[in-house]
Amino acid sequence: MYLCANYNDINMSSKVRVRFAPSPTGPLHIGGVRTALYNYLFAKKHGGDFLLRIEDTDQTRFVQGAEKYIVEALAWCGISPDEGIGGEDRGNGPYRQSERKPMYREYAEQLLAADKAYIAFDTAEELDAMRQMAKDAGASNWQYNYITRGNMKNSLTLPKEEVDAKIAAGEPYVVRIKLPRDHEVRLEDTIRGWVSVNTNNMDDKVLFKADGMPTYHLANIVDDHLMGITHVIRGEEWLPSAPLHVMLYEAFGWECPTFAHLPLLLKPDGPGKLSKRDGDRLGFPVFPIDWKNDETGETASGYREFGFFPGAFINMLALLGWNPGTEQEVFDLQGLVDAFDLSKVSKSGAKFDFEKGKWFNQLYLRDLSEVELAQELKNVLDNEGLSYNEAHLGTIATMMSERATFPKDLLEEGRFLFETPSVYDEKTRNKKWSDASAPMMQDIAHRFNALPDFTSEAIEASFKGYLAEKELGFGKVGPSFRLAVTGRGMGPSMFTICAVLGKDEVLARISKAIKVLG
Repeated sequence: MYLCANYNDINMSSKVRVRFAPSPTGPLHIGGVRTALYNYLFAKKHGGDFLLRIEDTDQTRFVQGAEKYIVEALAWCGISPDEGIGGEDRGNGPYRQSERKPMYREYAEQLLAADKAYIAFDTAEELDAMRQMAKDAGASNWQYNYITRGNMKNSLTLPKEEVDAKIAAGEPYVVRIKLPRDHEVRLEDTIRGWVSVNTNNMDDKVLFKADGMPTYHLANIVDDHLMGITHVIRGEEWLPSAPLHVMLYEAFGWECPTFAHLPLLLKPDGPGKLSKRDGDRLGFPVFPIDWKNDETGETASGYREFGFFPGAFINMLALLGWNPGTEQEVFDLQGLVDAFDLSKVSKSGAKFDFEKGKWFNQLYLRDLSEVELAQELKNVLDNEGLSYNEAHLGTIATMMSERATFPKDLLEEGRFLFETPSVYDEKTRNKKWSDASAPMMQDIAHRFNALPDFTSEAIEASFKGYLAEKELGFGKVGPSFRLAVTGRGMGPSMFTICAVLGKDEVLARISKAIKVLG
């Protein structure tokens, strides 16, 4: 039996070191961001290091710009690495596997010398033929293992002289792990408990490819060992590979790190992993920031450009699969660090809830100061090329924040403050605008024009004075007044709105409404 227990969890005498190791094959899915976040939170909780390593052993899938995207996305989230790509070089680099290529052969040779691996010359066509033969015989899941390797073209079946001759002649070959027969491999996963697999159900995976590059399995183990990684926190899609990795640690004579395999992020409306197609179908991003592939023209939207605050975004992600064990839902980054406990991560997949994400963003927006809200609104206005009085932005943004979820909503909810209405809410017009509305608006405009100071207090006193003088209820005049000035049927205080717009603009709008609405 080969056993891999959570020794590092039992006694964290060595410094905690974790890594996030994505492949640069395109934009970083939010599931990957959550993996990076959990690694970061765990490291910071225990005073450890968070590393970013790029696993680019598969050069056929490499996408230009993907690495830069990963670094920028993590930086926007506030979870930049301490070490590695985008962080410090602390003598454990290079941090791109393609730049570490020369060292992997040494470790493959070490396994060969220890009889823990063997050389295989089988071509892709020969392997396909064997799979087809097995399928025809009723065994669809053919494996290259302790049984079938005896019938294949490898260093276990060929004489040493022939093996040496093939290598000397430059014949392509791979290095495969040599798994023993009928051994139980047990590993303790922090989230899932004990996992047990018999080597009879495993295959002799390729560790070193014919192109001179290692596979993920070899490079991952070697890099984690050399970089002193104490805890491997990754997605559950890697759980089936974990027994193989345990066998590799055993083959090298190295201590296993602690493993933790995170649950999947699931689509909101059914079974299965959350994908870009689901986001496109349901109207939300599945990537942290906008992505554009300059070579193919492929684009994808991101949460940053959608209007999410980094804190709201990671708050949403943190609770997708992890529960603090309390009723608290809103955390800043340090709060997440303080509360995070890897053992409280769920085994089951977490359904993605975009509406909950919007709720978080709304809370973060409302928590901004007036100065910060004003800056957010200013950014939106500048982006649209609209003119404004900067002195009023704080007041406007604060008024609109109660109805806003994203910074862009500060404008959309208050666009009438920057553009004279060209249309009027049809429902309010039909129900509230009557033959008496125009004369009432003329009276109000006359009273407003006489005000020496056009403040919200003066406007409110004048308006209420008119109601008292005419013995009218607010409901008789208010909706028509709002419609005339804003074009809408509801919204914030009209007295504050009028003060922000200024006397000339309010009078001009009332005059226009009388002409248009009759």
